[in-house]
Formats: sequence, C-alpha cells, structure tokens
Amino acid sequence: VQLQASGGGLVQAGGSLRVSCVASGSFFSLNAIGWYRQAPGRQRELVATISSGGVTNYTDSVKGRFTVSRDNAKNTVYLQMNSLKPEDTAVYYCNADCVKSADWAACQEYWGQGTQVTVSS
Repeated sequence: VQLQASGGGLVQAGGSLRVSCVASGSFFSLNAIGWYRQAPGRQRELVATISSGGVTNYTDSVKGRFTVSRDNAKNTVYLQMNSLKPEDTAVYYCNADCVKSADWAACQEYWGQGTQVTVSS
C-alpha cells in the first residue's frame, strides 16, 4: 500500500490550495485518514481527520478555513485549504492508521511522503 500526497505549492496569504492523498495497492479497507503537517523546527501536528463514513475533525487553528473530504471510489482524500496564513507553511502528510488487507486482519499504518505548502505574507 502506498499513499501519494500531492498538490502543495507556493501561495500568497489569503489564497487557497487543495492537497490530495491517493492510496494505491491492495487493501480491504482504508478507514480513517488524517492530514498532518510539520513546520521547520516544530513537531508534526494533526490538522484534520476524516473517517470512512465521512465524519471530520479539525484542529482549532484551521477550523472554518480547511475542509477535508474523501472519494472512496477513487481511494482519495482531499484537504481544501482556504484563507491560508503564513503560519500554515509546512510539509503536509497524509496518514492512514488502520489499513486492513482483510476484514479479520490487523491494522497497518502508512504515511504519505509529504507535500510542501508555503504561504507568503
């Protein structure tokens, strides 16, 4: 199983970007997907999560600005980022913490390679 994150880039403050995470390979279920970010010199932090059923959660600093969604048919999760601020600058990673090869199988965790988001002031 591989997670491929893409869509990052350079944007001015107040602008928008959408990052995507595509899961490929053989699996029975992806379950919840999370978006994390890590800025230079800082710990990786959880930004948003979405369950297999579409229930979402956000860290306080992005509520009202970021929206996480998923297309289960495409095994893809999106993070729409609006009203971007310089403090949103980070490498954004997607994470699947419970990927199963079968209904009875144990969970396996996978990380995407990260995509850089830079917001200029």
